[in-house]
Amino acid sequence: MAGSMKESPLQSEHERLGGRMVDFAGWSMPVQYAGILKEHEAVRTGVGVFDISHMGEVFVRGERAGEWLNGILTNDLGKLGDGEGQYSLMLNEAGGVIDDLIVYRLGGEEYFLVVNAARAEEDVAWLEERAGEGVEVADRSEAYGAMAIQGPGASALFGVMAEGTGIELPERNGIVRAETGDGEVIVCRTGYTGEDGFEWFCAESATADWFERALAGGAEPCGLGARDTLRLEMGYPLNGSDLMRDRTPVQAGLGFFVDLGKEGGFVGSDVLAAEREAGGFDRLAAIQFDGKGPPPRPHYEVFSGEERIGELTSGTMSPSLGVGIGMAYLPAAHAKVGTEVAVDVRGRRCPAKVVKKPFLKR
Repeated sequence: MAGSMKESPLQSEHERLGGRMVDFAGWSMPVQYAGILKEHEAVRTGVGVFDISHMGEVFVRGERAGEWLNGILTNDLGKLGDGEGQYSLMLNEAGGVIDDLIVYRLGGEEYFLVVNAARAEEDVAWLEERAGEGVEVADRSEAYGAMAIQGPGASALFGVMAEGTGIELPERNGIVRAETGDGEVIVCRTGYTGEDGFEWFCAESATADWFERALAGGAEPCGLGARDTLRLEMGYPLNGSDLMRDRTPVQAGLGFFVDLGKEGGFVGSDVLAAEREAGGFDRLAAIQFDGKGPPPRPHYEVFSGEERIGELTSGTMSPSLGVGIGMAYLPAAHAKVGTEVAVDVRGRRCPAKVVKKPFLKR
């Protein structure tokens, strides 16, 4: 890969395993190893391990940390106890999405944020510019390697990885932090696939050893391709594709993670409140093809009759369902479940309909 590209602590592991490397947000990352279908199936039926060392790790602490951070993010941090986390979003003043992230309360007034690789530097700058007295923002991304363990076998694999460390698997959306013989380990119980799983953050120098332990425990190495098919089957949005600076979380269907009633509001809350009151806004709709056909891709145009009503923000062939699926921002009148549409795939109009998320019902 080009020397200017950032490399994960697992770069040599990816190469050894035959990973096909691509440029992702300036990082050299594997898109697949044995193949997307095999890796997708491993996560749905067994257990897979993803390198997520490109994600950003940011600590926010100080006597005003919680109050201040609550005025930045859309969800309500006041609901978090020590060792608990929640999905939230960071918006600009126009209500557009800068990033979606997970924020955890480590204890007292110390918080741990896991942010997207493509937005990490921007997120840190945004936070640092607004941090006042009593708030410290510390970007520790360079110090950590990380992996996501996902699948029905994740809990069993945790027992293998954590053997001898004394670390216990946290509850869903929980977090634990511990010192081991290989340095600090942070374990978070979330995921991006719709399956059980956890994230394992560790010292950069120890990442390869922990990765090897995951493989020895039976995990299938998985790349960005399977991550995308897995998350899209669940209707999870991808920042930079489905989430963007000129679209609000209300339009993206993420209102559950937006607390407009919390005291003091947050950056962009006035815009979102006005939008919700007015109604009639575009909505991020889930679109499923009628039967088999060519795989949809981002930017393919969506039609109602002869009227162009939008374009796909994400699209793929669902390995689990065997049909094309995608998401697109559509006018409210066309975004209702059951609405028939067509997607232009290289000049061919493929019949589809708007469906309820997730595509894959569990």
